[in-house]
Amino acid sequence: MLKLALRRVAALIPTLLIIVTVSFAIIRLAPGGPFDEEQGVSPAVRANLDRLYGLDQPLPVQYLRYLRALAHGDFGPSLRQRDFTVSELIGRGLPLTVAAIGALGVALPSFVIGPLLALVFGIHLRWLPVAGWQPGAPRYLVLPVLTLALPLAAALARLTRASLLEVLRAPFVRSARARGLGEARVVWHHALRPALLPVASYLGPAIAFLVTGSLVVEAVFGLPGTGRYLVQGAIDRDYPLVMGMIIVYGALTLLLNLCADLACGWLDPGTRRE
Repeated sequence: MLKLALRRVAALIPTLLIIVTVSFAIIRLAPGGPFDEEQGVSPAVRANLDRLYGLDQPLPVQYLRYLRALAHGDFGPSLRQRDFTVSELIGRGLPLTVAAIGALGVALPSFVIGPLLALVFGIHLRWLPVAGWQPGAPRYLVLPVLTLALPLAAALARLTRASLLEVLRAPFVRSARARGLGEARVVWHHALRPALLPVASYLGPAIAFLVTGSLVVEAVFGLPGTGRYLVQGAIDRDYPLVMGMIIVYGALTLLLNLCADLACGWLDPGTRRE
């Protein structure tokens, strides 16, 4: 199990480096720049701004400087929200984002179920707020959490049921029944653990879906999470902010997939042997 964990952790670093490299190239090569919307900025001031943030350097030099700063945990300054660093913006928004994606749920896409929940419980029944955020008031998170929860629980329930039914037809389960074991013990001690293998494998991409889906939910419910920083940063060409958000989301997704891999290794002794 330890060797499996070490191999999975070792694979995270090059994967994250690929995410950083591709994201850096895409956002730098996209049309426009972070200071295009500045009104009345003379070419001399624009040149000074580019020099201040290192945007006048060749892309390979900018990339190496960014990697050097990133190795020290520095995401750089925001190019548009100049009173904050990227780390400060992420630190402000990420706890709320994580709180809103902390549930798994049931049935419809978030961009459909979110407005429906807001319409029913917020506007017609007036039980819950439909937008905004107030620290220390969890009622503002009820609708966003339900919106993120609903699309996945149905899939997880179907997957768990199908996997358990398949395992219950396996020869080792029939042998356990033939030894006179009760049905509850057969399910809990013999069938459930192998039945959870496909569920654990599915949870990695499922949680990645929750992370990306939170961007839509934050926009629908007006939550001051990290999603608005990513969207607004992309519109403003705020390179450090977008890169910081992509790295955080990418690292979070990789770590959650690592947890899913380790769970599979714990559930399946054959994986540990491999």
